[in-house]
Amino acid sequence: MKELVVRHLVKRYQQKIAVNDLSLKIKGGQFVAFLGPNGAGKSTTINMLTGMLQPTSGEITIDELPPTSQKYRQKLGVVFQNSVLDDDLSVQANLKIRAGMYHHVASGWLDELITAFQLQEILKQKYGSLSGGQRRRVDIARALINKPEVLFLDEPSTGLDIQTRQLIWHVLDALRVQNAMTVLLTTHYLEEAQTADMVYVIDHGELLVADTVTNLEKGILGGRLTLFTKETATLKQSLSNKTIEVTNDGVVVQNIESHEVIALLNANQAIIDDFEYQRVNLNDIFIQLTGEGVRK
Repeated sequence: MKELVVRHLVKRYQQKIAVNDLSLKIKGGQFVAFLGPNGAGKSTTINMLTGMLQPTSGEITIDELPPTSQKYRQKLGVVFQNSVLDDDLSVQANLKIRAGMYHHVASGWLDELITAFQLQEILKQKYGSLSGGQRRRVDIARALINKPEVLFLDEPSTGLDIQTRQLIWHVLDALRVQNAMTVLLTTHYLEEAQTADMVYVIDHGELLVADTVTNLEKGILGGRLTLFTKETATLKQSLSNKTIEVTNDGVVVQNIESHEVIALLNANQAIIDDFEYQRVNLNDIFIQLTGEGVRK
């Protein structure tokens, strides 16, 4: 895939707008994360990009092909929130049937996926009898059978233990590099987006920000600096342009960049006993952009 382009995408359900004028451009081989609270429009967007849902208006293309094109669909692999495999069939039967839907799937590739996702011991088990982590590993292997150019992952690791999540991402990271595969992820685990090439934050169907993790961490918020001192009055004068909180231990400074920290420490080293500096992370950014309230 050279490029996935979305122009002015809208999805409306009667009076509700689920996605509102969304535009983005994704280069081939990138790892892209879509973040947002429940009901933000992430899954609706993914469903339109995969051709599962018709937009109200707007345009979607992969290498200038529309989602209605068979060539467009052949480029995709999709891991849905809910599985599309047959509970009554074995893992092996499910994977072989799926492989039979594509031309020129080498048996060696399917074996490679089975090994990578550690499915050998459960191949003869019925899919419906598997644990959540086992099912998810099979789901992802199924989505990779056709060696997709673009892999969509809609909250793939929700509810999974850390070992299973680590295995899944270890395999996906390796395959993405090996096959120059584009990966589009929606997730509630923000640490999974930490290594993304681009992050799109969506809320109420609108794109709030599109940037790299590094730029988001540098540009949206500074860090949190705690200064341990008995000379709080003197420090307050040096921090008149900052949001601060005076505590029993000293002074807490919000939204301060690392270069400002260095200058402040140098200028006040005689009265500072100790300090702690915490960089902003994606959790902080997410809360600032979308709010602290719980979504129903």
